[in-house]
Amino acid sequence: MSSSASQSSTSSAPDIPIRMLFDRLLVQPEVDGAERQSSAGLVIPATAVGPKRLAWAVVVAKGEHVRQVSVGDRVLFDPEERAEVEVGGTDYVLLRERDVHGVSQRSEATGATGLYL
Repeated sequence: MSSSASQSSTSSAPDIPIRMLFDRLLVQPEVDGAERQSSAGLVIPATAVGPKRLAWAVVVAKGEHVRQVSVGDRVLFDPEERAEVEVGGTDYVLLRERDVHGVSQRSEATGATGLYL
């Protein structure tokens, strides 16, 4: 089976060797700078900060039954409801479409204010 035929039913980044099934999404969480260093040089771990309620991630692959989300969209999800997977040394999160709370699409227009008058 050719690679173009396998990608016709699902969308995926070209370097991801996984084809998502049904309503599943493979997302790459945005890097959280919660771990920081004090001026004295002490490392303050991320666990010292209060828990995050929701997190952002970028969709890198989607299943054939996903309707409202596209590859490249930023999605808002609950970090407690997730399954983590490592592919090619990169950490990803598996989600169902119903676990996505919101979608932020990248703006294609440059210089647009986003306001409709």
